[in-house]
Amino acid sequence: MELGQLRALRELGDRGSIAAVAAAMRVTPSSVSQQISALQRRSPVPLTYRDGRRTALTDAGRALARAAIDVEVALERAEQAVARFQDDRTGTVSVAAFHSAGLAAFAPLIMALNGPDQPDVRVSDFDVAQEDFPSLTTDHDLVLAHRLVGSPRWPASVRVEPLVFEPLDVVVRGDHQLAAKSSIESADLAGEKWVAVHEGFPLEQAIAAIAGISGDEAHVVHRINEFQVAASVVSASDCIALMPRYTSDLRSHPDLVLRPLAHPGLGRYIDCLARPETLERATVKTVLAEIRRITTDLTRRWAVE
Repeated sequence: MELGQLRALRELGDRGSIAAVAAAMRVTPSSVSQQISALQRRSPVPLTYRDGRRTALTDAGRALARAAIDVEVALERAEQAVARFQDDRTGTVSVAAFHSAGLAAFAPLIMALNGPDQPDVRVSDFDVAQEDFPSLTTDHDLVLAHRLVGSPRWPASVRVEPLVFEPLDVVVRGDHQLAAKSSIESADLAGEKWVAVHEGFPLEQAIAAIAGISGDEAHVVHRINEFQVAASVVSASDCIALMPRYTSDLRSHPDLVLRPLAHPGLGRYIDCLARPETLERATVKTVLAEIRRITTDLTRRWAVE
């Protein structure tokens, strides 16, 4: 088995189509098909099957694709051994994040690593549903992702580096009746008008869960994914919203306050996702360590404030 064949099979499992693999590997779809066909000739069992108009992996194909990860890890370790021998401490590391994590982490990350012999950090923000975060690791070294409590765990195809658990709080105007409460019960929210995220995004499920505790249904008036925009709407109305405690920047809205929910445990896990072999690179380890420091500082800063 050749590395190119294994890599084509793995990419097919991650990307879902021959065309997507070809675009990512910068080759023709015919070349990808030939690589997978050559690999199939060495296998006694089918590795792929037709699923409508696309080619998908069988159980055997997925098993071989997982084994290809170990090959990639071994190759990456060998390449990094050479890089360390040559004392190469620079290189580009791409970081993707959801909006509020990017707002909280991107600027401190770039400033902290802006110096000689430091990785060249390139950042991108993405507004995607939870199940779409793992696929971002195909094009980015590190992906800051969030997962709601009780939701499915990340797939085994990515390495998960836990960063922080972030509680979800209710944000209201300072003159709202809920602002006077030190903590908010679900029953206190009956009849309130919500600014919620779009359907299919994690925080929408959290609002439904809060309303469900009191047997009510959340009255959603506005749907906005970007927290800064949502904060401006709450500031201009009598609506309330659910916002993450550490990554919500309300400094431009001094009239707004965060109030915790009386029932603890509602929140999201902020994790860093990556392909296993990516974490073998010294530059990526440096960037990940800085991201850990930044997220730890966020929680400490909130505790002080």
